[in-house]
Amino acid sequence: MRLSYLLILSGCVLVSSYKSYENYKVYNIVPTTDSHVQILSDLRKVGYEYWTDVIAIGSTVRIMVPPNKDDDFLGYCKIVGLNPAVSISNVQKLIDDQLKPHGQIDRSNSLGSLSWTRYHTLQEIHTWLDELAERYPNIVTPATIGFSTERREIKGIIIDFKPGQRGNKPLIGMIEGGIHSREWISPATVTWIIKEFLTSTNTEVKNLAEAFVWHIFPVVNPDGYVYTFSDDRMWRKNRNPVNYVNCTNVANDLSNGIDLNRNFNFLWMTTGASSDPCMQTFAGPSAGSESETQAISNYVLTLKQTGNFIYYFAFHSYSQMILVPYSHASGSQVLEAENYADMFEIAIRGSDKLTERYGTRYTVGTSADILYEVSGSSFDWVKGVAKIPIVYLFELRDVGEYGFLLPAEQIIPNNEEIVDCLLEMDRTTRRIGYYSSAGSMTSSIIIVLISTAILILK
Repeated sequence: MRLSYLLILSGCVLVSSYKSYENYKVYNIVPTTDSHVQILSDLRKVGYEYWTDVIAIGSTVRIMVPPNKDDDFLGYCKIVGLNPAVSISNVQKLIDDQLKPHGQIDRSNSLGSLSWTRYHTLQEIHTWLDELAERYPNIVTPATIGFSTERREIKGIIIDFKPGQRGNKPLIGMIEGGIHSREWISPATVTWIIKEFLTSTNTEVKNLAEAFVWHIFPVVNPDGYVYTFSDDRMWRKNRNPVNYVNCTNVANDLSNGIDLNRNFNFLWMTTGASSDPCMQTFAGPSAGSESETQAISNYVLTLKQTGNFIYYFAFHSYSQMILVPYSHASGSQVLEAENYADMFEIAIRGSDKLTERYGTRYTVGTSADILYEVSGSSFDWVKGVAKIPIVYLFELRDVGEYGFLLPAEQIIPNNEEIVDCLLEMDRTTRRIGYYSSAGSMTSSIIIVLISTAILILK
């Protein structure tokens, strides 16, 4: 059944205004010359939707093309010597398929009203968080850190297995999901982590859950997330209309929002962000302008005063990467993060462990080195301004076969390997000494030299 008509699927209602991506295609193109790079950069300006931000020789560029532009696109590519290959033949089919539940619900893949056999709406997630507070009243506390542009709660929970027993320096961890609204696997991963922390019988999971006070927020961009269910599955930004303009070559609605992961007040608008409201990476009118950004920033700074704040994890998709701060830094510049060697080692060990379960491979490094340069991101701000020691951005499955439209059947495998990764990362963090001191910046000089040499040689 087409999502462009009245559709009831997976507990949500999608009405006729829902944007259809029927017969939209995603093409993969690998530029081989500087001329190709320039051509692809220029194509972005005429209204094509890019599923990748980096355009470089030898790097796969993914472009979504509407059916009414398909012939023109292919004809132009032939003229300029580009060789597009179809990656997704019908985007709408993947959207429809993504909303279909996969498998039977049982105790292993559900907790209360939420399961991980399908993707869930914001209302379903928020209702579930409230249920957890009722089910585990001595462990779970509801937390609202602020409100979105459209006055929705930025809602999460605090998990504390030892309330009142931790002294004045409890270990603290924070998890962020859903800052880019179309990346549905992010909230699905964060909610799974909550489930594991509360119900797992695995000793290592229990130890990680109980050692920290966890502050977990599955959807920090609630307006955008709701919009992906009600209007446009591929929406990325928040829904702030303050910078609305008439866009050229793209729908004017694209200007109704700011990329929250370019809006934080750390090197804002210096690289990898746009000042054009009609671009997906529009960084906003000023640093920290958005209510969602302010809510996260204020909460982190307040939280830092309450204990030994060690971990901040942000979950995104897609690309299968563990990104280390800072996102503008490459080569020897990576050492601007004073404990980069520690973070690199922790991430490498985590990615190796992640691979063991299903063979999924993640790449580790700064965004500038292995993806693209970025400024104004949440996790860079947490590291650079709040000075939290162990900070990562995870780019989850996959590497492009489905992109942002990861099938529901991959939710649980993705989540299982991420928990494996987090456990191994925590083992390494504990061994290095961060449990005893959040300011620990010790690491083997060999790790520093090796990791730096590898990056310089790239």
